[in-house]
Amino acid sequence: MVKVGDVAAVPLPLGGHGACQVGGISADGWVTVCMLDRYSEVMPTLDDLASAGPLVLTHHNRPERLGRLNALRVDRSVPPPPDFRWLGHMPLLPGIPQETNAYGVWENLSLSIVCQRRWDLQIPADVKAVYDNSTPNPVVVDLGDGPQTQYATMWHLDLPAHLPRVRWSALDTLPCLTALGFSGPDRGLAEALTNRPLIDQLTWDDPPSTVDLSTTHLTTLTISGTGLRHLRLPPGLMTLHLTGEPPEVVEAAEDGRWIRLTTTSSAGTVPSGLHGVRDLDLQTAGDLSLLSLGALTGLESLHLRWSRPYGRLDASDLSGFPRLHTLRLTDAYGIDAPSLPPSAASLRRLSIDGIRLSQAKLLKARYKGTPVHVAVQGAKSDAWLAANVDNPLRDWVDDDERAGAAACRAYASALRAIGRLPADDPATVAEARPILRTLVEKLNEIEERYEIIDTLRREQAGDAFFDLARRAGIPDSEAADLFDEWRDF
Repeated sequence: MVKVGDVAAVPLPLGGHGACQVGGISADGWVTVCMLDRYSEVMPTLDDLASAGPLVLTHHNRPERLGRLNALRVDRSVPPPPDFRWLGHMPLLPGIPQETNAYGVWENLSLSIVCQRRWDLQIPADVKAVYDNSTPNPVVVDLGDGPQTQYATMWHLDLPAHLPRVRWSALDTLPCLTALGFSGPDRGLAEALTNRPLIDQLTWDDPPSTVDLSTTHLTTLTISGTGLRHLRLPPGLMTLHLTGEPPEVVEAAEDGRWIRLTTTSSAGTVPSGLHGVRDLDLQTAGDLSLLSLGALTGLESLHLRWSRPYGRLDASDLSGFPRLHTLRLTDAYGIDAPSLPPSAASLRRLSIDGIRLSQAKLLKARYKGTPVHVAVQGAKSDAWLAANVDNPLRDWVDDDERAGAAACRAYASALRAIGRLPADDPATVAEARPILRTLVEKLNEIEERYEIIDTLRREQAGDAFFDLARRAGIPDSEAADLFDEWRDF
């Protein structure tokens, strides 16, 4: 358990180390922790940090954000990441806050120092000056589809997908732009990003078969589609989301060592060129053995999510993963406690969201008295799962049992009604609309009564709605319009 004054060395996403100090612990169980203004290539010592102060964030500044400390309130019941190296205790360094109103998790601390170093060392002074002095005035932007009025301080822009050519020079009228959405062939995208170091986030739908982003300044990349075969990545990339069919080959610095990878694979494999990843978020289906990930010998954190119920897992042997300290499982209704790693392995954190109630009890007993911190939520009885495991709104009961049960009933009723409609009948679309509207109206009533539908639940409700609409032959574009028209949440 951490104490006020404790100091830890923090590994950074692109290499090197930062450090943090615990500034305060509140009576209600929150820990205030602050990153220190110190970076080192090697592990620091307490003596190295004796003259350090708090890290003041100046990256992506606006006047109202000047003087931000990189400090967070984190939940004391959640242990720090196992790769934090606790160096010892010292009196609070000058300027370390004892409390803050910024809430977060331990893992967020290291990202801020990397963002600050990127701002200090890689963004040209003239680019930073224009950014810092920009005002939220309207500007006219013409990307090739005619003049459009935007605000000069907008940070995210979705580029039109239908343009055969893009007037990339128009982006210069948006000096605060850091994120782009794009679709289709390159059309000069990679070159435009190379010339604009402030843009570090890209979402690219339906890219061509070969994509070369190696000279860009991206730190976060999301790619979806089915045609990508060869992907070259920039050395500073830290987050990669492959939401469609993953490419066959990826070229990345140090075999992807610094990348947090999110991908999908029913076989439990990752693309060639990313076998150095240390942090993997994998969506899979059916049974999985960690032996399929045997090439990832440097793996430290693994999150497995099942897209279909009752997939089993064999993780009993971690000898091939000597550094794996964190394992997260979502919708793990098919696992049995004996299939999980033994307490003698490298594992230190095990988190499960969605498990059979009978296995949850066995799981807690398996790790009692061991160094493994176990967190289990979403445990459900076999009887409940038999009735609801295929229901996409099943996890709502974890937030509110009555609201979740009502949402599951509403979806199940709509599914039965859609299933009774004749296939390949022109009248099906017309008959499906009132069924779908009834579903949304029931969800509106649930939200009005229980106030349960946050951003995540809204996305889940939308996914369920769109799936039912597709079954009835309603195009996605029409379904999106209907969903937005009918919903109150």
